[in-house]
Amino acid sequence: MNKIQKLYIYFMLAGSLIITSCSNFLDIQPTGKVIPNTLEEYRALMTTVYSKGLIDRSLCDMRTGDITIRNDEFDQSTYRDIERWVANNPSGTEFGWSSYYENIYYANAIINKQNDITEGTKEDIDQLVGEAYFMRGYMHFILVNLFGQPYTKEGAPMTKAVPLKLTLDLEELPTRNTVEQIYISILSDIENARKFINRTEWETGFNYRFSTLAVDAFESRVCLYKGDWKTAYDVTERLLAQKSTLEDFNSSDFKMPNLYESMESITAYENVYNNSTLKASQATEAFVKMFQEGDLRLAKYIDVVNADGNYPIIKNDGTSKYKCSFRTSELYLNAAEAAAHLNKLPEARNRLLQLMEKRYTPTAYEQKENEVSNMNQAHLITEILNERARELAFEGHRWFDLRRTTRPEIKKIFNEQTIVLQQDDVRYTLQIPLSATNANPNLMD
Repeated sequence: MNKIQKLYIYFMLAGSLIITSCSNFLDIQPTGKVIPNTLEEYRALMTTVYSKGLIDRSLCDMRTGDITIRNDEFDQSTYRDIERWVANNPSGTEFGWSSYYENIYYANAIINKQNDITEGTKEDIDQLVGEAYFMRGYMHFILVNLFGQPYTKEGAPMTKAVPLKLTLDLEELPTRNTVEQIYISILSDIENARKFINRTEWETGFNYRFSTLAVDAFESRVCLYKGDWKTAYDVTERLLAQKSTLEDFNSSDFKMPNLYESMESITAYENVYNNSTLKASQATEAFVKMFQEGDLRLAKYIDVVNADGNYPIIKNDGTSKYKCSFRTSELYLNAAEAAAHLNKLPEARNRLLQLMEKRYTPTAYEQKENEVSNMNQAHLITEILNERARELAFEGHRWFDLRRTTRPEIKKIFNEQTIVLQQDDVRYTLQIPLSATNANPNLMD
């Protein structure tokens, strides 16, 4: 990152006005630095964005009842406060902030300069610009779900969340926008991404880049988080008509569905767990018990109990081959949940069972089929949410799903002391990191 880019991030954090002579790093040609002009150079800029590690959703998994931190001095000192819902984690790892705004900055640079990009076809330039719109919307989506109240909570859309950053203006002081404003911007970026992105899918190895399928997958998730059930259902069904492949755990040659080369992969962008967060995280006995007999995922996701009485995670090894942002399994669950809320119970059962058939032994599936077929609406929604917990385990979805749905009470016991996250606790919404609020008091408002 060059000096001007670093200053931009500083402004986002501090809101200080040190430079007033320019509003865009691309207006300056720093000595010894290459300013993007060609499509190849702008593509390299976007590759920088794709390569940035974003692990906050694995940190959020630690806040659920599904994971506990292993009994290791380093892990405890680093992650203990996150696991115990300590505000701003003063003695451990701080949740991210600047990394998201760095990515937004790069995306804004590409969007702002789209008409000046040279040496590329219109189709390729449009594709890149569409990816930039997607990235900007996706970064805002993660930010608002970390530091804003869940959209589905009464009154939440009008509460303040995070700054919405759509410009390259260095003099703009960042203030917090409402949850509603952030979601409006996210959906606008999705629509702009849809106008520009023209690659239906990328070949394996380049499938970290956003595609037309990813645009629909992103909209499906956003509408689900909003509780816009009809749009979520319609978009998801439209996407499933284009891509519906599932790995079959009953087959001897299936691939883990969260692998970048899995037939389920839509976008292999995020490596939500790195080596550190993966080693520190162990499944709890309570979570293991969510997997019924005959569920083939248990042995593939979680190792046998260890000396601490917990279970190491084996679904991911912390390397880039397990990059996964969107995959088809999530779509089946999105469609099922949206349909159930719309009281389309046959459609909801159908999508849920199509996934279950690929995850359970034939005998266990037959039992699940009988159970699901006799569930009323409330029980079916609960089963779908439990299936999300099992299927999408250790991929960074669980905390966000708890936030947007029931925000349940969670109890944890440490050294015979019980610590409780109350039902609908304010700690379901993270505080903006101290490094950001100390630098910019406007973020406290």
